[in-house]
Amino acid sequence: MNRQDAEKIVNEYLGMIFGFALKRCKSLEDAEDLSQEIVLKTFRALLIKDDIEDVGKFIWTVAHNSLNNYYRDNAKITLGIPLEDVSEFLADPSSEPDTDGEQETVLRLQSEIAYLSKMQRRIVIAYYFENRKQADIAKELDIPLGTVKWHLFEAKKELKRGMDTMRKTSELKFNPIKFHSFGINGSAGTKNINDFFRSALSQNICYCVRNTAKTINDIADDLGVSPVYVETEIETLEEYGFLKKKGEKYITDFIIDEPTAELLTMHDKMQKRAAELFANDLYDELMQSGILDDERIICNHRQPETKHADRNFLLWSLVPYIAAWSGEKLMDKKITFDEVATIRPDGGHNIVRAAVVDDNIKLPEDYVYMKNWCGPMWNGNGKNILWQIDSEWTGRGIEHGFLYSEESKRVLSLFEREEECPLSKDEYAWLTERGYIKTNGDYDGFFTSTWKVIILKDKQIRDELLSIGERIKEKHKTEFDKIKEPYKKALLATVPSHLRKICEFEMQYIFHSDGWFLIHCITALLKNGKLTPPTEEQKKSLMTLIIPQ
Repeated sequence: MNRQDAEKIVNEYLGMIFGFALKRCKSLEDAEDLSQEIVLKTFRALLIKDDIEDVGKFIWTVAHNSLNNYYRDNAKITLGIPLEDVSEFLADPSSEPDTDGEQETVLRLQSEIAYLSKMQRRIVIAYYFENRKQADIAKELDIPLGTVKWHLFEAKKELKRGMDTMRKTSELKFNPIKFHSFGINGSAGTKNINDFFRSALSQNICYCVRNTAKTINDIADDLGVSPVYVETEIETLEEYGFLKKKGEKYITDFIIDEPTAELLTMHDKMQKRAAELFANDLYDELMQSGILDDERIICNHRQPETKHADRNFLLWSLVPYIAAWSGEKLMDKKITFDEVATIRPDGGHNIVRAAVVDDNIKLPEDYVYMKNWCGPMWNGNGKNILWQIDSEWTGRGIEHGFLYSEESKRVLSLFEREEECPLSKDEYAWLTERGYIKTNGDYDGFFTSTWKVIILKDKQIRDELLSIGERIKEKHKTEFDKIKEPYKKALLATVPSHLRKICEFEMQYIFHSDGWFLIHCITALLKNGKLTPPTEEQKKSLMTLIIPQ
């Protein structure tokens, strides 16, 4: 078709095209843009086509295709829908908008679409926003056509119900919580625990369902966000065992403590009393028995004045080790680890615990804080165990979880190899950098190496040390049980019923390998001067032992 004829036809339809666009767009600017697009596409097509039988039908086909692109590209449907009949609107996306409250209605509808299930959302968007046929949608999703029709019908009902509902948010929308601390009991997997709780969203999702199971939509309402934003996060948390699904609802499957000042003070006093009884008796017996001079306890940190093993350094490692591992037969072990631990997809097998602490909480001046504490941690290879604690006094910055496991395995392997033959230059450098070993001289000339951690040479000396701790714990068992009972009762009252078994399991280890008891033992001995802070040169190798397994 020649240019003059094409321009004549387009001019005849200009007003009708603009009216078509104005009726279906939410603003004058959008109508102008859409009508210009229709005119341009029509004009270009007329110039290259000579076989158009029905010009009017052709123009309206171009117009409807352009309108479909407008809906899809802008993810908008410009309607004024009566709130009492959402389904009528969805049945006719091109209905004329109501200018009164139009924007609010559109935004409400878009918000409610986010509350549909994943499947309903996909079908609604494909059918109404992308103008696709139901049969095509069914084929793409690999579901029967009747299922598509059913989802569309149910979606209309859900949208109407949502539009008629005033959604309520919880305080978490305005005052989100933040985990004060979190950690694991057991073996970590390949993923760091920080990866799961690095965002405020994941922390607040778990917090809002710590006591009561809720749907995805309920969680979204509590947090004041669209369900689309929490859906994927919830699925990941459920996959890795941090949330448990009950029907269509989710509930936290790990303990989130929210302690009061009263409960924290009770815990602090309990640990102080037990640590004073145990640590002081242990210190006195270790010092008086002469066992610290036993040749089977190897310590290459020396006292300058005597050249003997540095007893202060020895005690920094032996006291927490004996406190953690001694008295196992005195423990109440009714609940096993496997009964309460979670096996996670990344290979982790552990119990996770987090704490939310009020920034304005007031605690006694002598309250003992656990600063930069990690452990006790251990890893064995069938022959030896590497046992460690990282703390404010060591400052090693041990990588938690999988990375620590790999490092400890390598340390044990190098330790056992070096007993047979020298290591490579790079291996010595790696051990030296991490504080496990000290070297002297040129590797290619005169060269010596010295292990800086505590080494127990055989199982007999290990058992002799642990028997000292066991006797002391047996001596104070009645007192320990007495001071522990009120705290156990108070703590269990704060834990949701479905998580109490986990809490009961962990309380079996109070005054044994729980980190709080160990830090209180160290603090008690520092306070009365029986221990002194380590030197800078000692810090990296502090609280580290290699023990026969």
